[in-house]
Amino acid sequence: MFAQVIQGRVTDAAGLKKQWGKWDQDIKPRVQGYLGGTAGVTPDGEFIAIARFESEEAARSNSDSPEQGAWWEETSKYLSEPMFHDCTEVDLVNDGGSDDAGFVQVIQGKSKDVSRSRELDARMEPQLKELRPDVIGGIVAWHPQNGRFTNALYFTSEAEARAKEKEMESAEGFEEFMKELEAISDGEPKFLDITDPWMSSK
Repeated sequence: MFAQVIQGRVTDAAGLKKQWGKWDQDIKPRVQGYLGGTAGVTPDGEFIAIARFESEEAARSNSDSPEQGAWWEETSKYLSEPMFHDCTEVDLVNDGGSDDAGFVQVIQGKSKDVSRSRELDARMEPQLKELRPDVIGGIVAWHPQNGRFTNALYFTSEAEARAKEKEMESAEGFEEFMKELEAISDGEPKFLDITDPWMSSK
């Protein structure tokens, strides 16, 4: 799997959402190898999108198409200084993203030890499934820059996510897990809350 992360400051949220819908309706049906995407705007005006493809080649083919080029030329008018992260290493939580999510929280940060971070996440996943029924999926896209990542977690609702988050803190092994994770974290993570997620599935 290949994931492309796009983010930037929003200059026109309504125009951006309209463009997302236009891509979903007009371009998506012709894109080979597209698996799905999630996007949205945070309360403080930052846009982030994660598009998933079967392979990097499929993503490149879409990016190079005239239709995609014309769409992006218009879409970029609604963003300030957009950034792209092409991620060839992608991990899934509970089978990946879900269109049923009412709330998506994106965490961006940097790990000093990517292999260990992935091991810790895999070790915690069975417990997460048991204790966090509100988590209905997730995607971790590892950036080409050393150790940086974008982690999108899909929840049934924001209210349930906040409530279960507090319960998780007292779960057996969670404190140890967080200590190990913090020990290999490089700096403070950035949280992007999407209360109105835009979904797109093949």
